[in-house]
Amino acid sequence: MASLNDPRFGFCRDCLAAQRSERRRCQVCGSPRLVRHGELYQLSIAHVDCDAFYASVEKRDNPELRDKPVIIGGGKRGVVSTACYVARIHGVKSAMPMFKALEACPHAVVIAPDMEKYVRVGREIRQMMRDLTPLVEPLSIDEAFLDLSGTQRLHHDPPSRVMAQFSNRVEREIGLSVSVGISYCKFLAKIASDFDKPRGFSIIGEAEALSFLADKPVTLIWGVGKAFAATLERDGIRTIGQLQTMELGPLMAAYGSMGQRLYRLSRGLDTRRVEPDSESKSVSAETTFNEDIASLDELVPILRSLSEKVSRRLKASDIAGRTVVLKLKSRDFKLRTRNRQLSDPTQLADRIFRTGRSLLEKEVDGTRFRLLGIGVSDLSDDGRADPLDLVDVHATKRAVAEGAIDKLRGKFGNDAVETGYTFGKIKAKVRPAPDELE
Repeated sequence: MASLNDPRFGFCRDCLAAQRSERRRCQVCGSPRLVRHGELYQLSIAHVDCDAFYASVEKRDNPELRDKPVIIGGGKRGVVSTACYVARIHGVKSAMPMFKALEACPHAVVIAPDMEKYVRVGREIRQMMRDLTPLVEPLSIDEAFLDLSGTQRLHHDPPSRVMAQFSNRVEREIGLSVSVGISYCKFLAKIASDFDKPRGFSIIGEAEALSFLADKPVTLIWGVGKAFAATLERDGIRTIGQLQTMELGPLMAAYGSMGQRLYRLSRGLDTRRVEPDSESKSVSAETTFNEDIASLDELVPILRSLSEKVSRRLKASDIAGRTVVLKLKSRDFKLRTRNRQLSDPTQLADRIFRTGRSLLEKEVDGTRFRLLGIGVSDLSDDGRADPLDLVDVHATKRAVAEGAIDKLRGKFGNDAVETGYTFGKIKAKVRPAPDELE
């Protein structure tokens, strides 16, 4: 009789019953979602990617959208943040300009991103990952690597079955689907998670790595974008299999340090460890305007609103930042960043805004800007943040007033109280854009 860990037969993803025959459907529940692989119970590196995350959250919260094409983005100057799979069938892709997306799918439902909601849901899923292993390495709000090495004694199950249970739990408790890739290294685990989306569950073993990669395009290798792929193609290299026939020396001579990456990853050699969730390096918020703006009077209310977003994120995470960073992008896409270090860490919207404004005033020279962002770096816990200002008593009064506003917003919502800077001044000028937590 085959044992539970016999890779010949595997298990059912839906009911997790061990499969002791080679039937195409589960012997217990009849599901066709069976998992079989020669290294099924030996692999422990997983990559989890939520399926069309932003759009899926919106569909979950509004069942009327279930069968409709949904695009998360907005504004005539905007781009697509996420498109559901229905919209993708019509050719809509992430980062596509909104006007092109609507040309491809004119009947799509367009929803402005609600980053606070997405962050909240992402954290719920992240906590479920940490319930499995402390070795969780987030890549973004909706994807992460997990290392489940040595967890079989804890879970009384091998990593592949644990990840199937996790996938089912996310669907059951969060109402969203995820795709899972499992392998012996991060490179191949991430590739595997892209298979059979949505609700994918794919495995790439060590024994098959070379043959699996051989006919794949070089763009599958992390770091090989369009420009570098064009360079490789000029040199006659189109597939990973071609790289597998080349020695390390010539590759490094031709492409420098990138040559070493090509050599190793083309052979499925990736020794990078899953690094546990590290502290954020910065917290920021930015927005792209519907029309380019040059006027300080128009930029200031937007800066104030963004500063308040950053402040809310800092306070919610019990952290503060000592360096304020201003970001501007001109109509010709040239980027300007300016920063100023404070005497003490802050999480106050007032200090972030006033510092940002002084930086902004030096940049307003008639240039028309398409994007404005503000953030803080040099993060620490909030224990030393915003000490009483014995010189500027008005700053202390503003901090007290901000605390009172926070309490009202906590009770009645973020739109319950607006300052004179923002009241009725910015909604027509900007489109929503994701806050950044790096």
